[in-house]
Amino acid sequence: MSEEGRALLTDREKEIISGEADVSDNYRYKTESIVRNRIRKHLREDIEFLEEHFDEAHELATEAVCEKCDR
Repeated sequence: MSEEGRALLTDREKEIISGEADVSDNYRYKTESIVRNRIRKHLREDIEFLEEHFDEAHELATEAVCEKCDR
């Protein structure tokens, strides 16, 4: 099994959202919507799954997200 190249965003999504990619406003909005939905629908489920089945990965994920919140 190969290592995945992304955690939450693809390189292309990063280019589009940052404005580096030459795409229409409509396409940028669609990409932003896809990312919002991915977070709303799947991130919580994945974190809860990791908490139950893979504690080390759960800790890594929560530390990465909560690190900025502690400041």
